[in-house]
Amino acid sequence: MKGGVSDEVSLTAYITAALLELEKNTTDPLVEKSLACLKAAAGQMDHLYTTALLAYTFTLAGDTENRKALITHLDKVAITTEGSRHWKRAETSDKRTDSLEVEMTAYVLLALLSGPTLPDFGLNYASSIVRWLTKQQNPYGGFASTQDTVVALQALSLYGAATYSAEGSSEVTVESMGGYTHKFTVDQHNKLLYQEEKLPEVPGEYTIKAQGQSCVFAQIALHYNIPLPPISLPSTSPPEPSESATARRRSPSLSQWL
Repeated sequence: MKGGVSDEVSLTAYITAALLELEKNTTDPLVEKSLACLKAAAGQMDHLYTTALLAYTFTLAGDTENRKALITHLDKVAITTEGSRHWKRAETSDKRTDSLEVEMTAYVLLALLSGPTLPDFGLNYASSIVRWLTKQQNPYGGFASTQDTVVALQALSLYGAATYSAEGSSEVTVESMGGYTHKFTVDQHNKLLYQEEKLPEVPGEYTIKAQGQSCVFAQIALHYNIPLPPISLPSTSPPEPSESATARRRSPSLSQWL
């Protein structure tokens, strides 16, 4: 499960990050040599996936200088729309583009939350990334592939830990134009409990309002079936003259195996 790793630099960063996650010290000979190679390549990178992965690796290594430089560069090329923030590869023809966008955006979030808070890159900045990531999440909690799901859930878990509060509660109200109303209450007793309600008006227009002092995540999932198009197999069987006008009939035979 190496995701977008496809060259020596990204593969080295991927392995180094894995070793550092296992609490390998930066003075370990293997880690030390790997970091030396990555530092030499850090200033020459124009591949966003590798840049995001390097930012996370240098964060784990405690390399503040390279971490800040890479995150600052990533901020300049980020795509921001309607309060959300993510990173997009230039190679849009790849079928796995969506998956890799989720993965590298999650790596940026990991880089922000796995080390000391950088000026201008606090939780408000991280929340804009979370806003985009959660929009890519499917109704079952996963994403486009196994790899991006692993990285994205790890990043979202860190964000959940960073925004955790032992106090507070919220009330989420769902209303429709047809008069339907339902309220979800999230407090310290059920904050880890998944709550679900079937919406009666489909299609319909709904509004969601949240009030309180806690963080909640709301998602609407629509499931529907599409009829398969009719299958038409045109074929022609031109008549062919028989060898004889006399009808032929083959008598059935019975075989017995002893």
